[in-house]
Amino acid sequence: MIADFAIHDPHPPGHNPHAHVMLTMRAMDEHGKWLPKSRKVYDLDENGERIKLPSGRWKSHKEDTVDWNDQKYCEIWRHEWEVIQNRYLEANDRPERVDLRSYARQGLDIVPTVHEGTAVRQMEKRGIQTNIGNLNRDIRAANRLMKSIRQLIQNLKGWITELGEKRKELLAQKAAEEATLLPNLLMKYMEIRKEERKDWTRAGQNRGTSQDLKAVSEALSYLRQKGLSTVEDLEVFLESSGKSAADYRNQMKPKETRSKVIDGILASRTDCQECKPVYEKYQKIFFKKTKEKFKQEHPEVARYEKAAAYLAKHPDDKDSTQKELQEEQETLLEEIAALKTPLTEVQEDLKKLRDIRYWVRKATPGTEESKEPPKKQPIKEVLQDKTDEKKAQRTAPEQTKHKQQDMEL
Repeated sequence: MIADFAIHDPHPPGHNPHAHVMLTMRAMDEHGKWLPKSRKVYDLDENGERIKLPSGRWKSHKEDTVDWNDQKYCEIWRHEWEVIQNRYLEANDRPERVDLRSYARQGLDIVPTVHEGTAVRQMEKRGIQTNIGNLNRDIRAANRLMKSIRQLIQNLKGWITELGEKRKELLAQKAAEEATLLPNLLMKYMEIRKEERKDWTRAGQNRGTSQDLKAVSEALSYLRQKGLSTVEDLEVFLESSGKSAADYRNQMKPKETRSKVIDGILASRTDCQECKPVYEKYQKIFFKKTKEKFKQEHPEVARYEKAAAYLAKHPDDKDSTQKELQEEQETLLEEIAALKTPLTEVQEDLKKLRDIRYWVRKATPGTEESKEPPKKQPIKEVLQDKTDEKKAQRTAPEQTKHKQQDMEL
């Protein structure tokens, strides 16, 4: 077998590097001579006799002489390519790993995007939004949102486990109550922050205390609103949030998949319509070599065949009009957007809990955050505060003098 490959890095460099690998389907003998790619096999009737066609020819079909075109080899070759890439990534101490399985086969909760093609990319590049482009943007946004939620939940669960271990240590010190009540820990955080700012300017201390008070007050209000007062409450809330996020995402995925199918059907119908005249000419060509040459010179033939094959995979939509499909897709996109709203709310909840987690860890002895050195006041802020103090000192005598004059009057 011969492999011909080309590595492309289209302009601008780095935005879509890819490679094309083309393999021969024709075998070669030990002397370097090409062997037949296929052979003719005559079809037989129930009596084992050849079947004669109205044209006078015998009915036959083509069989490949080698099985290199079998899809099973694609899986084997893809896996070997995956192994080679990962071997070099590991040898160069890179953290990335390649997995050529689909997201579904990997068990990942990620919806793949739709293949855009050259025409769609060119339109998007010119600033023209397309249905496929918009759908891909929605899919990427939903995937990012779900990834963020999963990461937040994972981090928060890890913190709860760690906090539980610290509480066991505190039980020996009879501080279990303080270790479970979130409001107590948040108030302790404020005291720690106030102590850390003792070397700051007075104005800086006041500003910091004011900011902490505002943030902690909002956090306490949020915890009351959600009915969260202990670490155990928080753990239950996280489990519920994770389940809600997964439920919303599971409702979105089939809608996104169906929307992708509709895009494929509409695009395939357009391709069939545009390429049909050329394909009909191709079908009328009798001689094999002439036919193959025509196909190579007219990419419309391959476009038509690909589009027709896609439509054949979706026979249930054969009688659906373009208007019906577009209306269905609009409804799907509205439903996806409606489901994304509560998913975004879950993400916002988890972001607030991430801040609360840091403050609680800061107030819990033995955690990494509790060992952090006090933050220094920014130099720019110190200089500004000192300038303001000097200005206040200069204006103070004048204000006293004016006050005395007013009293004499």
